[in-house]
Amino acid sequence: MPLHRGPDAPDERPVSVNPFYGLANPAAGMTEAPPKHRLPDAPMPPSTAHQLVRDELMLDGNSRLNLATFVTTWMEPQAGILMAECRDKNMIDKDEYPRTAELERRCVAMLADLWNAPDPGAAVGCSTTGSSEACMLAGMALKRRWARRNADRYPGARPNLVMGVNVQVCWDKFCTFWEVEARQVPMEGDRFHLDPRAAAELCDENTIGVVGVLGSTFDGSYEPVAELCAALDALQERTGLDVPVHVDGASGGMIAPFLDEDLVWDFRLPRVASINTSGHKYGLVYPGVGWALWRDAEALPEELVFRVNYLGGDMPTFALNFSRPGAQVVAQYYTFLRLGREGYRAVQQSTRDVARSVADRVAALGDFRLLTRGDELPVFAFTTAEDVTAYDVFDVSRRLRERGWLVPAYTFPANREDLSVLRVVCRNGFSADLADLFVEDLTRLLPELRRQPGPLTRDRSAATGFHH
Repeated sequence: MPLHRGPDAPDERPVSVNPFYGLANPAAGMTEAPPKHRLPDAPMPPSTAHQLVRDELMLDGNSRLNLATFVTTWMEPQAGILMAECRDKNMIDKDEYPRTAELERRCVAMLADLWNAPDPGAAVGCSTTGSSEACMLAGMALKRRWARRNADRYPGARPNLVMGVNVQVCWDKFCTFWEVEARQVPMEGDRFHLDPRAAAELCDENTIGVVGVLGSTFDGSYEPVAELCAALDALQERTGLDVPVHVDGASGGMIAPFLDEDLVWDFRLPRVASINTSGHKYGLVYPGVGWALWRDAEALPEELVFRVNYLGGDMPTFALNFSRPGAQVVAQYYTFLRLGREGYRAVQQSTRDVARSVADRVAALGDFRLLTRGDELPVFAFTTAEDVTAYDVFDVSRRLRERGWLVPAYTFPANREDLSVLRVVCRNGFSADLADLFVEDLTRLLPELRRQPGPLTRDRSAATGFHH
């Protein structure tokens, strides 16, 4: 979660309250308006508090028009009802809510089977609050396994983790929080993610693992996990170094099994020790739920698992968070049950079809050059064509926001800081009809943008809130 500070300057102006929100005396609502940055002295009617909060939230963007986020913004009403019924259940209290715990166990088993674990019954896994926590847990397991193998050198030796510069920011956080050196493979030319050979060259006796990303947030492309494993196999033959792989399948882990069945990226590769995914992305569940799975018990050191005699029973846990609602886990099981393999395949195929269609239509406008086409993740990135000088991607992003569309514009990392792009994330709920409206709005903006004397954005770092 982001860190927040208090107001830069004291602001004790009360929140304005419409007199109709008050009690029987309409003037009471105005005279008893609450402050904004300290607790009110007295309570207020629930209807008044509800309306005050609701009025402020009206200024948020429409989540269905947010083409920046990978997070699910639409579920069926039945899922919403189940989540409302389970929001008061503490997920960690497995003794008190045994059926919720059982649904979590079934989800882990289903994912182990989906990701081709050699023995799904021996795979170990858990739900998390999202992929960020799942990545932290996977990284901790990698580091502990490395430390156990190098007990004669650690803590003197400094561990490192190899990954592409395109990884989600949670991996940078992991390296910072757990004192691991981040070794990142830069982008080069038209390669916008990790290169297997370059990754292997960065490995040494202090490497705890290599992260492969199945679906880069920068452009939606899959990293070549099988080629990465092959490069590490060759490294082991040459040097004896046995470096495990973690697959960050935050998005692609719930796309590839249904649409790219011949793509080998998962536990079929013996070097893959663990996988994570975001249930709240293409797992089709509201935020926040993620999943972390290990090939077997050996891949997850037992000393990281806490067995707590708490709330009435013995409870093995591996988590950074403790108390959290069971609603999202229940919603994940509902969605697995509701859709099955064929249902997921149909939903994800529809989403990919929309992405490819929109990408082709954007390219046909003539002002833009596609970097990706939405044929891996249902995500595509594009930049302005070389002959476009009147405006840039930041101008496009800003003008689309005027129509309600949130489309991030951002600059790529090393070694492609020269490249600024727009990215469109297509999710279930971004229908063909909405896609038509998006393309129509973009097309309508172009004549005005073409008449500009030049790009209007001066501070590119402030042009968008998107970083990963």
